[in-house]
Formats: sequence, structure tokens, C-alpha cells
Amino acid sequence: MRKHQQEQLQNLVTTLYEATDEIKRQFKQKNIPTVINLLSDCQDAAVYIGEFIEDLEGEGTRTVELLTAYHTSLYNIAVKIEKINGSFIAQLKKELRMIENSVKNELKPNKLEVVFFPYKASMWDSLESVWMAANEDEQCEAYVVPIPYFDRNPDGSFGDIHYEGGDMPEYVPVTHYESYDISIRRPDVVYIHNPYDDYNSVTSVDPRFYSQELKEYTETLVYIPYYSTSGGMAEGQKSCSAYYHADYIVTQSEKQRNFFDSTFSKKMLPLGSPKFDRVIRICNNPPAPPTAWKAKMAGKKNYFFNTSINGLLSNTEVFLKKIQYVFNVFAVHDNVCLLWRPHPLLESTLDSMRPEYKQIYSLLKRFFIENDIGIYDDTPDITSTIALCDAYIGDSGTSVVSLFGIVGKPIFILDNNINSAPDEDDWRGAIISRIFNVYSDDRWLITRGDKLYYSPDNNYKYQYMCDLSDYAYGDYYSYALTVGDRTYICPKNAQDIIVFYENKISKRIRLKRCTERPGSFDGAISCGKFIFLIPRLYPAIVRYNTENGEIHYFDTNLDVINGKKNGEHLVGGYCVQNGYLFIASPVSNHVLAIEAQSGKEQVLTTGANNTFGCMALSSDGTNLWFLPFSGTAVTCWNPKSGEIREYSDFPENLKCRNIHFGFECMDRPFSRPAFSGDYVYLAPYWSNMYIKLNRVTGESAEWEPPFDAPDAIKNGYYASWCKSWFVYPTDEDNKCYHLFSLYDTKLYNVDLENSKYEEIKIEFDNNELKANEPGFRRNSEWLQYCCEENAFNTLSDFLEGDITGNNFNKEYQIKAYEEIAANNDGSCGEKIHKFIKEQLNIN
Repeated sequence: MRKHQQEQLQNLVTTLYEATDEIKRQFKQKNIPTVINLLSDCQDAAVYIGEFIEDLEGEGTRTVELLTAYHTSLYNIAVKIEKINGSFIAQLKKELRMIENSVKNELKPNKLEVVFFPYKASMWDSLESVWMAANEDEQCEAYVVPIPYFDRNPDGSFGDIHYEGGDMPEYVPVTHYESYDISIRRPDVVYIHNPYDDYNSVTSVDPRFYSQELKEYTETLVYIPYYSTSGGMAEGQKSCSAYYHADYIVTQSEKQRNFFDSTFSKKMLPLGSPKFDRVIRICNNPPAPPTAWKAKMAGKKNYFFNTSINGLLSNTEVFLKKIQYVFNVFAVHDNVCLLWRPHPLLESTLDSMRPEYKQIYSLLKRFFIENDIGIYDDTPDITSTIALCDAYIGDSGTSVVSLFGIVGKPIFILDNNINSAPDEDDWRGAIISRIFNVYSDDRWLITRGDKLYYSPDNNYKYQYMCDLSDYAYGDYYSYALTVGDRTYICPKNAQDIIVFYENKISKRIRLKRCTERPGSFDGAISCGKFIFLIPRLYPAIVRYNTENGEIHYFDTNLDVINGKKNGEHLVGGYCVQNGYLFIASPVSNHVLAIEAQSGKEQVLTTGANNTFGCMALSSDGTNLWFLPFSGTAVTCWNPKSGEIREYSDFPENLKCRNIHFGFECMDRPFSRPAFSGDYVYLAPYWSNMYIKLNRVTGESAEWEPPFDAPDAIKNGYYASWCKSWFVYPTDEDNKCYHLFSLYDTKLYNVDLENSKYEEIKIEFDNNELKANEPGFRRNSEWLQYCCEENAFNTLSDFLEGDITGNNFNKEYQIKAYEEIAANNDGSCGEKIHKFIKEQLNIN
């Protein structure tokens, strides 16, 4: 007996109660023919209920005996109806109560109908172990019903339809979706792995199978993520359509609860990932490789090359060049085999979101296959492929990383920007990319991997001081601020402040832990005795009092300083002036002003015509200068007098180019300026020139820097999010400024008045850098254990086993993954099935 069948019986008994009440009413009115007809209808209902029960439970149940007695009573009453009084009503209700109790106690639900609705055969692994548990359970009828899905056209309409029922594993019995009518079957439990419903720009399952439709016909709708994770989660997974309709959302671990919108917290089941169940099972007993693969794999190390949708969309041109580079590297290594497995939706994504690159991708694919560079894997079962491979190379933001991680196979994370072998000094690109902030203390430098370096003579010759984190990477800290005799290491992805005193860590100031995602803070700035942390994802501006240790959280005006444009999370520019912290809006002309000492907040409006938001805010001592996110209008505003002036008369050939995607735009033109006399010098962020602006007359002209300013990054080992910025003045008259050129990581002292410069050498001990290179190590909370591609550890180094830093350790990797995966012994599916049964009271 299934639960909904018991409910049907209970509803039928309720109908008999209602019929009995109607019999009583008609009997009182002496409508005897109507009473006789109603008694006959009740007899028919009793027969129907009895047959329904015997079809399900067989003969001999107590409930059917009671129904038979009730049927006899109805007959006897009908025969004598003209001679008896109304006491027979009480007798009928007594018998119905006995039937009702028998249905409740004898016919308890002991069967479940469970249906699984996968749409991509390659994603079946996210459901399989739960199906296995249900399929082996004698109390369950388990159905696997692959459902169709559509590609999206560029305009969002439905394109080609796909059905992958034929691609499911042979041992999985498949029911065609047209043969399973959920409205009739009304399964007790429905499992899905697509959370998007109509909100996916690449594909859509058949609308008949959107979560809100399924929920109408089942008591329990369970969403199991189609992905697994190495610790982090994409922002897009925080809230999806299916979460609103699902009764339960399976998460990989308890820690992941905080990644989701708090609205869904009570729905979370932190029981692990069925994907891990499957990969553990298959890797413990690997299959034989397909016949076409055997010769290519024989006697070689086999490398799984993953090309993900995230990598494709982040910068398609760079992504395609990276693919070609990987092909080239493998082509000169004879003892290895490259197995290329693109994401199953990659070509659909190209068609719908990057159609202009489809031909280039197709040529790469054809080149790979026709030149027999390796194995092109388009099989539906990724798990078997993982079992046959020795190591992973590819992006970090993909489920595949975690599948290799959980079974202890090496993970080498590629940097898609790198498409050539490094030159001797290319390590500088990563080591010197995050320093020289207008607010920071240059004596202290935090390099990639949260390693703290110090220049004891304040001459830009740095020596290693210590590791700031137990992780190898993670960008936990941004830069150092010195207040009094102490230096404060400010967080970026961390949620604490590290205090240095007498060149050693004296304490860590723990903040409230409010987010599990990277991106807690956008920056930090000091104002007298206070340090302010500017939030990105952290839900408050933090003020730390360096004298008494007090921490204050400002959380009421975050909507002013945060905003979104084209889906990108933006934080406005900030600076201090006259005892106030000012943070501009990234999308309007509002400004949040906080008086540092009192903590009093005010939301101000500049009155500027430019409402495109501020990406950098600088003070000249009297005025605040707003550099725009969009357009070229620069605003100068006096917060005391309210006086405002806007400058937009710039050279006609001023243009911007989006550094990440390469297209021309008018976004992020300028970075930190320099103020010298009547002039403001604007350094390019994404624009094509430096500008010299006369703040008095408003006239501007292109300023030619005296040094060679590169038009592009040297190569992929160098950061490319911005071109350059002025740091701070180096003389009392503000005639000379430090300027940092990010494209080639060079620091200059520039005499603005005389157009002269001096390059300031930034020096490290190369051997010391190599000695501190992590190699294979705990990476971060969001990427457990791996080695990252860089100038010290190239793809060729990895293939040749020549790693700088720690060599791979399988035991360490598996131990790291234990922390972010519940039931990582392969029992997740069993635990999910058991839990759902218990919630439905199936014993």
C-alpha cells in the first residue's frame, strides 16, 4: 500500500460519512426512495473499496471483512427502511469508524513509488546511487524516466529537442516519458537534478517537467545538484527556481548550508553527493577502456583535459588559445596521452551565447581529431573516463575537479591566460600584481599564496617573513596598513585582521563569520586610529578601533555602496577626508559618509548629472574626485560646500576596451589620479591614454608618460585587470608621484612637472620564492588540494614530474576532501533514500 493509495481510501471513507449524513437528512424528510438510492450507492462504494484493497493487498484483510459487514448492514437497512426509526444512522457511523481505523492501522503505507527525472545522461551520476538504493529496496518501485530538453536559440526561444534515454547505462531500466503519466501515477517521491526550470539561457527541460509542475503530483520533490564541488559554490546556485518548489535540497556538506539563500535553510539535507558515490565505486573497479582508446592509452600516463562552460564564457578568445596551447604542449611529450572531454553543453553554449566563436572552436576540434593528438571523449559516462585517467588538468570551477579530488588523483589547475612557456622573469607577473595601493604600507607585501614579504630598509627589496594562512592560495588577505607602532594585515577573502608587532604576528582579530564564499572585502582604509574594511559580500562595513580593540559593524546602508550592472557585483570607490570615510555608489550619484569617531552615517547626493556610478574615489584634501564606472564624466565635489564641477571634455580619440573580453566600450576609463597644482593626471584603467586635466579651465589633453607604457600585457603570466594607477606623492609639493604599471609590473617615480621618471627596482630572491612555492598543497576553502599552473610550475613541468614545491600526496588530498563531503565513503545515496523513507513514515 502506497501513501497516496491509503489517502484515497481515507477520502472514500470520508465520502461515505458524508453520504450517511445525507441519508439522515433525507430520512427525516421521509424521502424514502432517495434514501434507498443512497444506501445502494454506499453498497457500490463498499464493493469498490473492497476490490481496490484486495487488488493491492490480496484477500483476508480485516478492513475488507468490516466492509463486507457494512455492506450487509446497508442491505438490511434498505429492506426494512419503511419500518425502522433513525437509530440505524448511529450504527452505520459506528461501522464506518471501525473501517476508518482499520484503514489507518492495518493498511499502513509500506510501499513507495519513486521516480527519477534525469535530462542529461552525462549527469545521471548525480542521481544514480539514490536510484540504486531505491531499486534494491523491496518496499520501493523505482522508475527512471529521462526527460527531453531543448537548446535555446540566441533569442531565448526553444531550438532543437534532445532525448538521451538511449544513452543511459545499460543496467538502468528506462521508462519513456510519454509512458509515465505523473498526474495518474502520483509518485511518492520525485528526484530531479535540474534546478533552473525556465531560467537557463542555454537549455531548458520540457516545460511539463518544470519543478512547479512536478510538485503538483508528488508529496515529496527532492532536488539533488547536478554538480559537486571542491568547497565553493557559484553565486548563481544561491537561489534557483526549483528550490522554491522542492521539499528537500541535498547539499554536499553542512558547510554548504550558508552558501544558499537563508530562505531555503530548512530544506537542506547535508548528506553528501551521489556523484562521489559513483566515482568511488567505479574507480575501485575500473572498466576496460573502449577498443578505440586502448592503443593510445597503453603504457602512458593519461591526462583528463576538461574545458568548462565557465572558462568559455569568462573570456572566449583566451579560452580557445589555451586549448591550442595544451594541444601543442602534449604534442611534444611522447609518454603521455591527452584525453579531451569538453563540457557536454559547451557547443550548445557557443551556439546560444558566443556564436561568433563557434567556427574557431570547430576548427580546433577537427584539428584535434584529424591529427590524432589524443582521445576525444564524448561518451555519456564521465565516471568511467575518470577511472581510466591518471590526472586532471583544466579549470578550477567545475565539478570534475572534486571527482578527481575525492578519489585521490592529481589535480593541476590551468591558468587560461597562459599560452606560452615562461621567460626567466615572468614570475614577476603573479608575485608583483597586488601591491602598491594608495592606502597600503609598501614595506609589507602580500604575494600570491598569502605569503608576507617585508622590505626592512623600505627600499623595495623584499624578503620572506611568514605565511599568513594555512592554505597555499586563496587570496585571504589584501594589503597592510600601519597605524602607530603596529601593522594590520587586512582581509580580502578572510574574515579576520592580523596584527603585526615587532615583526611578528601578535594576534588575530576575529570578525563575525558571515559568508562562506570568497570575496568578503573589497579593500581597507585607515582614518586616524580606525581601520575600515570595505565589504563586497560581507554584510557590513567594519570599523576597528586600533586603540581599544572595539569592532563596530555598519550594516544599514549597504545598498548605497553596492550595486549590479550586467550581472556584475560592483562596489563603489572610497577614500577618507577630514575625519570622514566616504564610499560612493557604483550605480548612482549617492555617497555614504561615515564620521569615523562617532560612527554617524549620512547618505548624501552629489547632485552630479553623471549617475553611472563611481569606481574610484580620491581626495585632493578639499574636494572628492569621482571616477566613473561608465562614460568619461569625472566629477569634482566639495562635500562641505556642496560645490560641484563635472569634467567631460576629453580628447575625441579617448576610447576604452574591455580587458577581459576585448570589445570596445566606455567603461572604467580611469584609475587613481595624481593631483599636482592646477592639474589632475588621470591614469588609464581601460582607456587608451593618460589624461592631463586642468581643473581650473576644464581643458584636457593626452599626457605622454616619460616611460614606455605598454599597450598590452607582456604575456599570460601577467595580470590584466587594469593598466596602471598613481600611488601617492613622493614630495611635499605633489610634483612627483609613484606610478605602478600593472601590465609589466613596474614601479616608477614620475616627475609630473618636468616629465621625467626613475624606475624603482622591485627585488626578490628568486631562490627564496621557489623555496616558498607550494606545489601540491591545501589550496583554499574553495579548492581543497591541487597544484596551480604558473611560471614556476608549467604544464610541461607537470607532465615531466618536475614540480617546484611539494610533490603530490594522495593521502593528503583525500583527507582534505573529507572536510567538504559528508558520507564520502560512498554511502550518500543510501542515506538520502533512508531519510526520505523515514519522513514518509515507511518502515
